[in-house]
Amino acid sequence: MMALNLAHQTGAAAAVAAVAAPAAPRSAVIAAAASVAQPSTVPSSAPALQAQTLSVDAAAPVQAPDTVKPDLAMACQALVDGAEAPEAEHPGAAAESRSKSGVPVFVMMPLDTVRKDGNSLNRRKAVEASLAALKSAGVEGIMVDVWWGIAEAEAPGKYNFNGYMELMEMARKNGLKVQAVMSFHQCGGNVGDSVTIPLPKWVLEEMDKDQDLAYTDRSGRRNYEYVSLGCDAMPVLKGRSPIQCYGDFMRAFRDHFATYMGNTIVEIQVGMGPAGELRYPSYPESNGTWAFPGIGEFQCYDRYMLSSLKAAAESVGKPEWGNAGPGDSGSYKDWPEDTPFFRREGGWNTEYGQFFMSWYSQMLLEHGERILSAATGVFTASPGVKISVKVAGIHWHYGTRSHAAELTAGYYNTRHHDGYQPIARMLGRHGAVLNFTCVEMRDHEQPQDAQCRPEALVQQVAAAARDAGVGLAGENALPRYDETAHDQVVATAAEKAEEDRMVAFTYLRMGPDLFQPENWRRFAAFVKRMSGAGKKDMCREQVEREASGVAHATQPLVQEAAVALTN
Repeated sequence: MMALNLAHQTGAAAAVAAVAAPAAPRSAVIAAAASVAQPSTVPSSAPALQAQTLSVDAAAPVQAPDTVKPDLAMACQALVDGAEAPEAEHPGAAAESRSKSGVPVFVMMPLDTVRKDGNSLNRRKAVEASLAALKSAGVEGIMVDVWWGIAEAEAPGKYNFNGYMELMEMARKNGLKVQAVMSFHQCGGNVGDSVTIPLPKWVLEEMDKDQDLAYTDRSGRRNYEYVSLGCDAMPVLKGRSPIQCYGDFMRAFRDHFATYMGNTIVEIQVGMGPAGELRYPSYPESNGTWAFPGIGEFQCYDRYMLSSLKAAAESVGKPEWGNAGPGDSGSYKDWPEDTPFFRREGGWNTEYGQFFMSWYSQMLLEHGERILSAATGVFTASPGVKISVKVAGIHWHYGTRSHAAELTAGYYNTRHHDGYQPIARMLGRHGAVLNFTCVEMRDHEQPQDAQCRPEALVQQVAAAARDAGVGLAGENALPRYDETAHDQVVATAAEKAEEDRMVAFTYLRMGPDLFQPENWRRFAAFVKRMSGAGKKDMCREQVEREASGVAHATQPLVQEAAVALTN
């Protein structure tokens, strides 16, 4: 096995360095800003697991703070209005609500947009300037994590959305839409996590008392990123089940932001696992537990998961299969061929392997079903608000027969079994959008020894979404500011027949690097190309001219944002 000197799961870091165009030094942006005034296919063999019911309670709304949009933002907007595409309607999961004028682009806000005490925004001046610049560039809106560990940090049912209210009002005044992520996971320990935001204190107290509330691997290592789905319906969190907690949180959010729902807040992305994704925490980066392109480990060793496994094994007349997961599946950093279970003709393709993977993936699907039932119950009364779910783009070892890294994450996707069709069908039952990552990646940028196939993976997921009648949205897995990545996103998401286009794309992530002059000009051109997808009279030269105009017009805002974000 060849060792790969790679820093993260996607394996694209070296490729980005090779293909990214050089950006202007940050010092140049800071110097320039000094003169700018600063404004104030195989059916599952697993037994069915019955979904549980839940109840949710309403919470009282809070008052929105008053904010002021800088005059500079309006001036910049006036300069570029002639080049800006018409504002697109929010895309829906169904084909009839798909945008006909291209693919709307949203931009992810920094992870720490709201202060940890929840009372206000971090770097408020930077956020204000950034939102004005994004609007001027033709961006549809922003995505922000609404952290469970911030908004319900101190006590069950005690919600503090003040900082988020400030952001929503700022977005509304700038004419931007918002995708709000119900982030029921810990921030920290995954790719791109630059800050640490733990689960609510009262949740961690319960997990300390009963450590089986945490996902657990074969060695007994606990993972506190997300409460184990094995106890979804059990009253283990101060008398409420995790599903009830999630439902209550979403209901409180809806009630606090009632006047923003459907006009400013147009999408709720429901977190379902680590990094907000519907998956198990099979490849944690924290403490060097996992490194790319390791296969990861199964997370089924807390007593709640083992109890379910035991019942499933007994129901098929194989009680000996219910004692534990596969004992020969290797460890986090192994490769498939290192293990008897994942190798070419390994245990994954035996009767036992099929049983275990069916049960493991079915548990994840039913977890998604339970949370989506809660979400739709809360947001059905909010017209104009779509629900989405994020699925991880696990592209390493995709070219092997077993797809080991996908299997440990809970996606039963092998050479013989499609793991994404069941997910898409589950989302379709609730009218939810499937949000998928790694849209910017090309196969040849990835280490071929690890059988990375991001392009084929995206195609498979897109086909599953299309067959299920589900809208497909995309994200880039890594920050990319180069035209090579932009070209790939445009080709994958936008330059397709209308029925095959993505319904939205969310750009990772707002920060000082995005606002460096050349990066910003390229980003403005990218947004224009995405919004104009399908227009036959749109040429690349015209796009570049308009992007240069946007970059020039928004220069003061961009300089201010870059400096404030850096500081």
